[in-house]
Amino acid sequence: MNDLYRAIDDISSIRRQMARSTQFRGYGPATLAGTAAFAVIAASVQSFRVTDPANHIAAYLNIWIWTAFLSAGLIAVQMHSRTRRIHSGLADEMIRMAVEQFLPSAVAGFFVTVVLVRFVPSAQWILSGLWQIIFSLGVFSSCRFLPRPMLVPGAWYLLTGLICISLGGPRALSPWAMGIPFGVGQLLVAGILFFSSGEAENES
Repeated sequence: MNDLYRAIDDISSIRRQMARSTQFRGYGPATLAGTAAFAVIAASVQSFRVTDPANHIAAYLNIWIWTAFLSAGLIAVQMHSRTRRIHSGLADEMIRMAVEQFLPSAVAGFFVTVVLVRFVPSAQWILSGLWQIIFSLGVFSSCRFLPRPMLVPGAWYLLTGLICISLGGPRALSPWAMGIPFGVGQLLVAGILFFSSGEAENES
């Protein structure tokens, strides 16, 4: 029985190593482009519904947190089906690896938001910049099993996050301080995935 357990552990270890050395193709370009559209729509909604976000931070947070949840849900559903279709036997390991790479930045973003909103309301204007910087760290962390050009969107989010922080005060909560970085950034991600995966050739 011990030999059986050892063999099972060895097989699991081999599968994990194979997953780590395989480029992850579970993110669909069309889905990522869809999340770019979500960002633009959210920015448009904020521009009409929350004209003074500094004094209506709850409404501002509702718009962008719901946008993040919808985007994450769409990506998760599509990633699950796409990974099982493309990676077949390694699907579970590949999905687990993708989640492990991005989850720390998502958790950090959640707790940073809670702390700033609850304990440091005077610094809430910094949230948009911090979200982008934290998101960039998630992208950089995922780069090792994604196409190498994915470093470009990571650098984009880092740059835009720093620019938002440099604005200082209520200007950093402008709807387009989120809409433009995430709209352009997600389109960059979608384009890189599309051309790196060979889907462009498949459609031509």
